[in-house]
Amino acid sequence: MPMMRGLRARYHLLPDQDDEQPMGCGEPVGEGQPGWERAPAAAPALEQLCRLVLSTLSSILRDEEFQELGPHLPPRLTQQPWRLLYCTGRDGFSLRTLYRCGGQPGCPALLLIRDTDAQAFGAFCASTIRCSNSFYGTGETFLFSFSPELKVFRWTGRNNFFMKGDVDLLMFGGGSGRFGLWLDGDLHHGGSHPCETFDNETLSAREEFCVQDLEVWGLA
Repeated sequence: MPMMRGLRARYHLLPDQDDEQPMGCGEPVGEGQPGWERAPAAAPALEQLCRLVLSTLSSILRDEEFQELGPHLPPRLTQQPWRLLYCTGRDGFSLRTLYRCGGQPGCPALLLIRDTDAQAFGAFCASTIRCSNSFYGTGETFLFSFSPELKVFRWTGRNNFFMKGDVDLLMFGGGSGRFGLWLDGDLHHGGSHPCETFDNETLSAREEFCVQDLEVWGLA
């Protein structure tokens, strides 16, 4: 009966029981209460391990929405301070300015957009948002939307059209002439379509949208 003995060892035996007490159950322990046993220390919650530390408040996402993104980022990027590199409310609507403020080469970026329909969505990329002659990035790149719950669309492996930027257009995802997310040079207009790179839904309520606010966050 070794299994039953192991089960009894988890409880304090009552005084009128005649069975031999298992080792460790002969004396009351802790806090002076018979059978009291301190619970093991709880492991840190996943939300705390993945919590994002922001330098300031976002005008697009509430803090709890921002924190929902944490578990979807590469673990090396969580619990590090994130800084607001660019925002249209402070820096104006300009893709060129966004490139200038985009952070150091290799700096990961989190792009947040709110359109005039109050829909919030965006993209994460492990590389700096910059001008390029061709598509670049890594499989860590993903698109997301809050509609209103968070939806994340990761790399499918079908192609490597992660992101590409020039002075007139910024694009994320592609295939068959359709971009998962694009923005024009003045950052007033953009669009979102299902694409092969991320197998995403349309991020905005409509396939073409007008930008109300836009932010780029990077590591401080």
